[in-house]
Amino acid sequence: SSSPLDSTTDDGRRRTTTMLSRAVTTSARRCRALASSRAPTRAFVSAKLPDLDYDFSALEPVICAEIMEIHHQKHHNTYVTNFNIAQEKYAEAEAKGDYAGMIAMQPAIKFNGGGHVNHALFWKCLTPPKDYALPEGELLKMIERDFGSLNAMQDKFTAATVAVQGSGWGWLGYDKANKKLAVTTTANQDVCLSTGLTPILGVDTWEHAYYLQYKNLRPDYVKNLWKIINWKVWDIGESRRTHQGAAKP
Repeated sequence: SSSPLDSTTDDGRRRTTTMLSRAVTTSARRCRALASSRAPTRAFVSAKLPDLDYDFSALEPVICAEIMEIHHQKHHNTYVTNFNIAQEKYAEAEAKGDYAGMIAMQPAIKFNGGGHVNHALFWKCLTPPKDYALPEGELLKMIERDFGSLNAMQDKFTAATVAVQGSGWGWLGYDKANKKLAVTTTANQDVCLSTGLTPILGVDTWEHAYYLQYKNLRPDYVKNLWKIINWKVWDIGESRRTHQGAAKP
């Protein structure tokens, strides 16, 4: 038969076992929480504000130095900064499995990322007046084939770009499916690739690109840009064509 001492011992053992079990459970929870808080975020490549290939004043008289400095140092730099912030927040949400948080960051990535990509190409599409040269070779042949002449392409591009409602971009792009050049536009900071075209030439129609100099005369701004278009962007190295979209067919 058992004695009162045995009963007391059994109760003590049960209490000890329960306490140990609770301690282990609590410790495991703390470890999981700590691991979660330290979960590595997905690495992303930070965007950087690219240097210009010319001085701020180099595009005068078509675009004044003040516009170029503000446009590059303020507007483009803001897109880069906000794009990196959005990417970081997206990566953090992804690491936590926070799908709602990931979705919530997509508009900021689209807008600011598009602003960065579009402007990076825009700067390459411009050249000082003294260095301007007409398109030639394969590109000129394609323009004449698909539009009839360089002037006809410019007229079509100018009309479409001037007609952009609000803010956006005018594009000359390459349709890989049909192997033809085409003119199109996008709203806000949507990239040319969203239209199915690979960009060759992009023109910024946001007012910050011209208003200090041209006021409300967007047609004059677009028409004057033809004096400083860098058609050699077509021949820039394959790595940049692939990254920014100015790819040959």
